[in-house]
Amino acid sequence: MLGATASFLEEEYTIPPWVHLLNKSDLMTAIQNRLTGLLSWYKGKFKHYDVNNEMLHGSFYLDRLGKDIRSYMFKMAHQLDPSTSLFVNDYHVEDGRDTRSALEKYIEQVGTYQDAPIEGIGIQGHVDSPVGSVVTSALDKLGILGFPIWFTELNVPSINEYVRADDLEVMLREAFAHPAVDGIMLWGFWELYNAHLVNAEGDVNEAGKRFIQLKKECLSHFHSQIDDHGEFRFRGFHGKYNVEIDTQYSKKISKAFLVDKGSSPLVVNIDM
Repeated sequence: MLGATASFLEEEYTIPPWVHLLNKSDLMTAIQNRLTGLLSWYKGKFKHYDVNNEMLHGSFYLDRLGKDIRSYMFKMAHQLDPSTSLFVNDYHVEDGRDTRSALEKYIEQVGTYQDAPIEGIGIQGHVDSPVGSVVTSALDKLGILGFPIWFTELNVPSINEYVRADDLEVMLREAFAHPAVDGIMLWGFWELYNAHLVNAEGDVNEAGKRFIQLKKECLSHFHSQIDDHGEFRFRGFHGKYNVEIDTQYSKKISKAFLVDKGSSPLVVNIDM
């Protein structure tokens, strides 16, 4: 299942020229056709969907069709594909560097659309020289809203690959460690993108090496023997696990299970 896509962008420069020429009636029809076409074609294929992107930075549809258009977009998207979680999404929310997308404004915006089926908060994560405490503070405040948070376009655009590696580590550690964050998507990884981890020749650069190092650190691997009670206990990260048991009869037993969020211990019984 894919991560996310966006139906609409609110900033004027992102709107195709032909859309600027539409009257109100034709613009509404174009919106309906866009939603119907995308969500019918990709139904069930996206984990979440950014319906109307960057609403703090533009108001193209709002200015032309009124305050209810944004909720309408979310409601129609939900009707077309109820299986997909619908997100708001914007940039510079986590670093406090843009007054248009100040954290307080984003929180207010989420509350404004309570009648719309919004199920998650996207923060794009385009951050230069990130400060861990600033990012964490933003996540803490957004987390109070109770929605899952995704970094939807994470990149750290320093030209210097060593600085980029350090900045990437700051962002990934803060995002991975925060209980409100459900997922992280990178904004490209090859050299055409300014946050690239892999050079044009296919070589992994310093930022890419740091990413691989952090990924290994954040995976749980355990090898041990069961105790006298036939138990084996461990602490691990949330996620999918596969346990393999070697018996004295050279028989291998395997079982997959999921460690989900929560404070209660998970007990997995395996029939030997």
